[in-house]
Amino acid sequence: MGKHALLSASSSHRWMNCPPSARLCETYKDKGSGYAAEGTDAHSLCEYKLKRALGIKAKDPTASLTYFSDEMDECANGYAAFILELVETAKQTCADSVVLIEQRLDFSNYVEEGFGTGDCVVIADGTLHIVDYKHGQGVLVEAADNPQMKLYALGALDIFDGIYDIDSVSMTIYQPRRDNVSTHTVFKESLYQWATEVLKPAAELAYAGGGDYQCGEWCQFCKAKHDCRKRAEANMALARYDFKRPPLLEDDEIESILAKIDGLVSWASDIKDYCLQTALGGKRWLGWKLVEGRSNRKYISEDAVAKTVASAGYDPYEHKVMGVTAMEKTLGKAKFSELLGSLVEKPQGKPTLVPESDKRPVIHTAADDFAD
Repeated sequence: MGKHALLSASSSHRWMNCPPSARLCETYKDKGSGYAAEGTDAHSLCEYKLKRALGIKAKDPTASLTYFSDEMDECANGYAAFILELVETAKQTCADSVVLIEQRLDFSNYVEEGFGTGDCVVIADGTLHIVDYKHGQGVLVEAADNPQMKLYALGALDIFDGIYDIDSVSMTIYQPRRDNVSTHTVFKESLYQWATEVLKPAAELAYAGGGDYQCGEWCQFCKAKHDCRKRAEANMALARYDFKRPPLLEDDEIESILAKIDGLVSWASDIKDYCLQTALGGKRWLGWKLVEGRSNRKYISEDAVAKTVASAGYDPYEHKVMGVTAMEKTLGKAKFSELLGSLVEKPQGKPTLVPESDKRPVIHTAADDFAD
């Protein structure tokens, strides 16, 4: 596609919450990342798998994928199967339903020069389906109130509303590496209302470079996250507690710190990474220097080592049972379950403190049992 939209759907969560960041990020080069490259490979594989499942001629990209793995192949197969189920369901109520794959979607009626690419759109009378594949496993992505999905939906409605009798839009995030299939359905009218009352004003502000900088979880994918003063101020605000021992703080103070601590750690890590990368580029930071980090010894050639040790009369190999994941990949899920289902257990996970919005159930502590 070549051109990148200033106000893209994928960055909408950021520029809607922090409007001036859109123009600010224009001044930064897009360096990319290994995670982004892996995601691109996964999308290419998903596109191929889905087209093949639908009987559409397509070239297998596997040989050219840098990050291809058995896991990626399994994820792509699951994605294609999920879309096929949607298509079959749509056909039951609409004989002339349409499936669009990697479709350019224009939402410039509400966002200046706004466009994006929808992974899959299933158009039928009644419900319009928007599906977005997420290969990442670091951040759980929800479909509810997701501006990226809403923008894709507006772009699809711009093409098909009026051609099909659409009354609602179903938006799904398919994120297999997090076992996450999140779906949110809204009435078409409410989406149009959001576009007029919320989206358009925010987009106009962002396009003009106006508004105030705001710090939040959207900073994670901002190009200016390393040296943004607003983000620094928000995180440095924790310094007013002087990092006293928790017993010297009131509960509400601790709760305030707890809500911000992940962002603080992330910000600190970003600053360290930024300073390292710029130092590698020649910048000198007062009081700091580049040194060689610790490293571990390694063999030049494992084959040569094995032959040398074996010829000396020793066994150069370790002998141990494969791990659960490796064994399942070797045997296949069905055979693994048949042979080892009764021999595998999943120990209780280590307790961790998360926000109440987390979907995992609350665990009972010893104090709870004693109280009961």
